[in-house]
Amino acid sequence: MKKIFFLALVLVATSSLIAQTINPPAGRIAVVADGNSPDPDDLGGTAVSLAILRAAGLEERLVHYSHSCDIVPKSKISGAAEQERHLMMQLCCDGTARRWGGFDHIDFIDAKWNLDVAVKDLAKAINASSATDPLWIVEAGEPDVIGMALDISHKDKHAFVKVITHHPANDETGKFYTWEEILEFNVEEVRIPDQNILLKVDEQHWDWAQNHTDDRVQWIWLMGKMAEVDDVVKFQKGRWDCSDAGMIYYWISGANVNGGEIQPAVYDIKKMLLDYIDE
Repeated sequence: MKKIFFLALVLVATSSLIAQTINPPAGRIAVVADGNSPDPDDLGGTAVSLAILRAAGLEERLVHYSHSCDIVPKSKISGAAEQERHLMMQLCCDGTARRWGGFDHIDFIDAKWNLDVAVKDLAKAINASSATDPLWIVEAGEPDVIGMALDISHKDKHAFVKVITHHPANDETGKFYTWEEILEFNVEEVRIPDQNILLKVDEQHWDWAQNHTDDRVQWIWLMGKMAEVDDVVKFQKGRWDCSDAGMIYYWISGANVNGGEIQPAVYDIKKMLLDYIDE
């Protein structure tokens, strides 16, 4: 009897912990990522973002995902290398979505190659917003696509749009919109600390994913590894980076409404994914 009682307590405590971790605010979520710019971290960030949304049971609330939003080419990356990045980002989106499941309701859009489609798709999500169903836009790249979508969307909907950001490197790299101009659309700024602190880590912190028996987990590791072996930049060498996914975890765990975790670590990502797989 004592063993049964103890087991019941453990189950209650575990259920309570999961409920505290997965406690998103009302509304839908949209992601605008780059990945075609010199920094390839969006490969790991995208794979983790989609996987934790699925693990949290919130995949249906993702209403827009665009990537390669760095519209103006940079001299630091060749045309051939950038084209490769576009293809890798699309592979990362489609491959993660297929393996983890639950994302048949949306298309993953290459923003630079299909700019009009991406902007109109995000504007549609903005126009569907209301006080009870706001739109949370994750700025995981340059702000230009967000600015363009806000510019063509209904102005009375902007009060129900919240933009999550974690790094000025994204905010200040727009070629058409500054961060200040984004805020002039009357959207809410939701700023959290730099997610590189705990989510850009030495490779061995992800050995658990590389060595896991489930191919969904191995796939996530592979996406981050593609960024590590990138030959355009040197600062990813030896590092596994999913920093932008920290904004997704923050939203899943509550954002600024329900006390979301502002500085998640690899351990938090690991627990959410493996709890889902174990179940």
